[in-house]
Amino acid sequence: MNQQKSYRSSFILLTILFFLWGFITVLVDSLIPRLRELFTLTYFQAGMVQFAFFGAYFLLSIPASYILTKIGYKKGIILGLCTMAVGCLLFYPAASYRIFGIFMVAYFILAGGITILQVAANPYVAVLGSEDGASSRLNLSQAFNSLGTAIAPIIGAMFILSDKIKTTEEIAILTDSEKGLYLATEASAVQKPFLGLAIFIFIIAGGFFFAKPPKLINETTVGSYKDALKQKNLVMGIIGIFFYVGAEVAIGSYLVNYFLDMNMVEVIKQNGFMRSIVDTILSTGMTESDNKAIVGVFVTFYWSGAMIGRFAGAYLTKIIKPGKVLGIFASIAITLILISISTTGLVSMWSILAVGLFNSIMFPTIFTLAIDGIGSLKPKASGMLCTAIVGGAVIPPTFGFLTDQIGFKSALFFVILCYAYIFYYGLRNSKKQVSI
Repeated sequence: MNQQKSYRSSFILLTILFFLWGFITVLVDSLIPRLRELFTLTYFQAGMVQFAFFGAYFLLSIPASYILTKIGYKKGIILGLCTMAVGCLLFYPAASYRIFGIFMVAYFILAGGITILQVAANPYVAVLGSEDGASSRLNLSQAFNSLGTAIAPIIGAMFILSDKIKTTEEIAILTDSEKGLYLATEASAVQKPFLGLAIFIFIIAGGFFFAKPPKLINETTVGSYKDALKQKNLVMGIIGIFFYVGAEVAIGSYLVNYFLDMNMVEVIKQNGFMRSIVDTILSTGMTESDNKAIVGVFVTFYWSGAMIGRFAGAYLTKIIKPGKVLGIFASIAITLILISISTTGLVSMWSILAVGLFNSIMFPTIFTLAIDGIGSLKPKASGMLCTAIVGGAVIPPTFGFLTDQIGFKSALFFVILCYAYIFYYGLRNSKKQVSI
């Protein structure tokens, strides 16, 4: 009975972690339009924020697994949480002094902590109870991860994007006292959410310190990374994860700027239903809110679509071969992006938001297709697949650079290429039945 209680409390803490890193990952997106104006950045420079964040996965995924073998998973989770908290705390001086470099360091440290958690949390969820319930527990935890990504845009719109940012010229004409007050207000808009997150993360770390999760059984693995790289389908899956994460983050990161570029604020103001959504979520309503906050509200539909699609996809992959579902979802994502490119107004807006619904099953499906049938090489394959999350560091700034040169509509064809590869990978594995 005591063991079951320990399992239950540990599972609750782990599920909170899944929610937390999903929430923080997407909250980063809310800062991009603010940082762009705050530091007068190009779209390419703003996209480098994601490079710092997702670059940590590339550099730290394999070292994180090595650290965990030395200090254990419980201490590893605590280390990851404390690292995340330190990253959040660094947002305080970065906002106070308006130093972009400190923001970049903070993002990297924050992502480093999340990387450690990614490596540590999944095995723990799997062993917290019976083997036949492992998949169910992991799906439940991942659903809360999606819940975090769905809530984050609303929080970002309310606390980070809610006030108007002055241009460099507007700041220059302020008196010293007005300038000091304005900069303090700007700093506070970023500091408060991340200071609160740091405190919350330290509390969760304290919970894990006193928790008594079960010890994991160490299994001897056979084979090297070189052996793993000889598996063609695995290598193609690694590329698929790279393109998927990059495409998903690229769209999510630039939705606010994309909607502003299409002048969606005026469209929203003229639509009663859309206005009511904004008025319900933002305390200031349509009239006093900054344009970024108004369109930022609708980004939540992109990420919440991924949450809904995950539940639907879990059922579909049971009755239809996973590779076939992956191919279908990728082809629909491509179609929706083409619709957004070729239209304007609400049709263009809602079609790009709907892509989130079909992103839902891509990561777990690519992942399981890639490691299927490779036996004892799975642990090493998992590490390499996790490293491929670096696509979130490479694709967004590339998309941002193309946007600077040719505009949003044309740059979206680059994202289509990413989904085209995923479609091919799904088609290649369309006859394979994976046991998840």
